[in-house]
Amino acid sequence: MQGQPGQRPAQGNPAQGQRPAQGTPGLVKPAPKAKVRRARLLVSKVDPWSVLKMAFLLSVALGIVTVVAAIVLWTVLDLTGIFDQVDSLLGTLAGSEGGGFELKKVASLGQVASFATIIAVVNVVLLTALSMLSAVLYNIAATLVGGIGVTLTDD
Repeated sequence: MQGQPGQRPAQGNPAQGQRPAQGTPGLVKPAPKAKVRRARLLVSKVDPWSVLKMAFLLSVALGIVTVVAAIVLWTVLDLTGIFDQVDSLLGTLAGSEGGGFELKKVASLGQVASFATIIAVVNVVLLTALSMLSAVLYNIAATLVGGIGVTLTDD
């Protein structure tokens, strides 16, 4: 198409979809890729007090989740009618002499929430104590073998 008479040669205008020449002034070259820095570190000691604080906060959050999940589960079971179905099933299995067993009286919402709270408090105490013990044991083991090696890179 270049050799046809009456046509002008194409201009190097980037707005028309053509790429400008490589040495055109005003264009910014991409920055060269920087070298990735690496640092090899050794975790030789863990502060037991910071482990205790973090473990306590995380176990309290887990305890709150436990209580809320127990209440939500009981509510969902109540709204879907599972308790009534279990009561009718147990009445059918026991016969007419069974005398009407009601699961909601045995496992009411208050009782379920109280039991979940007790479990949550026990979990807070146990998880906090076990985390503290783990930190102390790590410090003892780290003095023997040197700790855990970690490599950090700069992205």
